[in-house]
Amino acid sequence: MSEFAPICIYLVISSLVSLIPLGVPFPFASNSSTYPEKLSAYECGSDPSGDVRSRFDIRFYPVPILFIIPDPEVTFSFPWAVPPNKIDLFGSWSMMAFLLILTTGSLYEWKRGASDQE
Repeated sequence: MSEFAPICIYLVISSLVSLIPLGVPFPFASNSSTYPEKLSAYECGSDPSGDVRSRFDIRFYPVPILFIIPDPEVTFSFPWAVPPNKIDLFGSWSMMAFLLILTTGSLYEWKRGASDQE
């Protein structure tokens, strides 16, 4: 158990550091029902107009997808952080295959004009 003590201490301290700021505002918060204008919808200082359940144009969807792509790229690039003599041949070629697939997908999106805005 002594070898896991630093990990347990780290987990307790990190939990406290993240949960205490979440709980501090509650004693100082006022009741929002006393301010009915705080409960109303807000759109750039004007009253809301139109249906909130309207469909988005399909042109808006590639933008968030393009922002999601770098996340797995960074995650799968972690094996490159180990010293080169610790990665075997399989690890090196699997990373090369991943980078090839990523590059192919990025070139496909670029050719299709997914990042172009009208």
